Amino acid sequence: MKCVSSIVVFILLANFSGSNRIYAQGGKELDAKVEAFLKSHKREWHDMNVPFDDGKVLHDLIVGHGYTSALEIGTSTGHSTIWLAWAMSKTRGKVTTIELNESRHKQALKNIEEAGLSAFVDARLGNAHDLVKLLPGPFDFVFSDADKNWYKQYFIDVDPKLKSGGCFTTHNVIDGQADADFLDFVQNHKNYTTIIDRTSRAGIMISLKK
Repeated sequence: MKCVSSIVVFILLANFSGSNRIYAQGGKELDAKVEAFLKSHKREWHDMNVPFDDGKVLHDLIVGHGYTSALEIGTSTGHSTIWLAWAMSKTRGKVTTIELNESRHKQALKNIEEAGLSAFVDARLGNAHDLVKLLPGPFDFVFSDADKNWYKQYFIDVDPKLKSGGCFTTHNVIDGQADADFLDFVQNHKNYTTIIDRTSRAGIMISLKK
């Protein structure tokens, strides 16, 4: 396993993925609207949302590889979802996101709408333990950021639905929240190449399916 900067992460994954590249651009008006929304709310994201810089890492991974079918496990109030959906607006894709808490789900819907990205989001309210198993896929990008003690099971459930060349990302892998068994399982999985972006204080594990 390698621990590298976000710039090196992008280069490594771009080389690994080969032909996947950005093939569509979001409209300038939408880009300006989303950027203004993110900047104006930059200091307000709490309630288990990812930091601004972590959202940008996720966005850049999607755009750089032209991913079009994303799954987010753990919406919270929508900060990471907005970054994912913004990327999807540029690749003509869509993100399916799951949140257990109804209050956070409703707030996320408002935030996503305000950012102008509702068309790129399928927001599900429910228990991800069940919904992840039921979603048919396939997906080419996954962001896992829900209950940490279920990380391994989420990975196992999504693996058959993740396309070859797809990317499974996991949050909170260097701040003590992800358990050692899960980390060992993914880092030594024969079908994945895994690196960790430590520019994130929480740590983002990036696992590319061979």
